[in-house]
Amino acid sequence: MNALANSQLGEMDKFLGPGFPVGKPPVRFARYTGQENEEARDAILNNPPDVLLTNYVMLELILTRPRERQHLIKAAGDLKFLVLDELHTYRGRQGADVSMLVRRLRETLKAEDVICVGTSATMGTGATFADIRRDVATVATRLFGAPVSEDNVIGERLRRITPMSRWKIQLSPSN
Repeated sequence: MNALANSQLGEMDKFLGPGFPVGKPPVRFARYTGQENEEARDAILNNPPDVLLTNYVMLELILTRPRERQHLIKAAGDLKFLVLDELHTYRGRQGADVSMLVRRLRETLKAEDVICVGTSATMGTGATFADIRRDVATVATRLFGAPVSEDNVIGERLRRITPMSRWKIQLSPSN
């Protein structure tokens, strides 16, 4: 559950650390997943970052624990973006849990206009890109509890930039 937050922390360190004064990146970020020691948790609670990397179980706990709710939820009062990395077509209880968590967070923060962003490398198995966009928009709308237009679903395609002739392997006849 924490692997994604750990990976994201590493990427943010890599892109937001070099070139800036030590300890003063342009965007402050921290991981808050339950792996942190008490000193690290206290530092985050007393000085919440601009970006909080967590998982949905810890977010649920933050909403229910008075001390964390007081500090982190108060700090998130002007939340602009809620990003769920690695969306899936959740089924059953897990889907309901994640969907209700998003709604509770938006309601708690009085952030009905927060922009919900989801990323996924696994969603979208339709026959055409239009099918994929429609399916992803439907799932995201249900998950976020806010309309997501097909026009807002972005895909990616790999395009070869090296001519194929460079990839040909010449095999010499063996004796």
